[in-house]
Amino acid sequence: MRRGNFQDGTVDYAAVGATGAPDLMGYPPEHSIPAEASWRLGSGESRFETSADALLSWSALRGSGLEITDVRPAAGPMYSGVGFDDEGAPVAPSRLETEQRFDADGTPYVAAGTTIRVRGRIKGMNADGELRVISAVEEPRRVGFTLGTVGGSVVSGEESFAIEWDESDEVRFVVRAFDRPTALAYRLLPPLVRRRRRELFQGYLRAISPLYSTSA
Repeated sequence: MRRGNFQDGTVDYAAVGATGAPDLMGYPPEHSIPAEASWRLGSGESRFETSADALLSWSALRGSGLEITDVRPAAGPMYSGVGFDDEGAPVAPSRLETEQRFDADGTPYVAAGTTIRVRGRIKGMNADGELRVISAVEEPRRVGFTLGTVGGSVVSGEESFAIEWDESDEVRFVVRAFDRPTALAYRLLPPLVRRRRRELFQGYLRAISPLYSTSA
């Protein structure tokens, strides 16, 4: 099991980690607009591993039409946290994460603390910004990470991505987010925020799913 967390106060919003809250849709961070979607990718270990590797090599963002530049892993080893069982008892000692992986182009895989710059437009809407991986997890049946805005975006907030392989053998892609509009046009027209988020979600799905379909 591999976990990482990185919170150094440099993201531009306060509710760090709120995409993991069960009540995100009902009680989002103040002045933000929440969103979530889940799609079936298939079933079985092979589908899980293939999808997880695609996710951790930035395929969701790249495949949706966004350009990722200036990938900067955190300086030094990352603290990976403690594992816990269902009752909250620690089951593994803390350790430092030292392994770094790269894709075919030499870009580092997702890791807690990594900062990236994203450029692009989604159906005419600006998607530029600087983002930081504030947490990442690799478990036997769940792989994912959370991105937070650092600056330069039309919105401020967070999005989390996860590939989950459940006990029924089904593999799902789950994305959750909250956006607080910062650009004037988005503050005046909140529907633009929802439309931008909807288009981003569909782009992520097209990039990851071999069965591209509408959301469940």
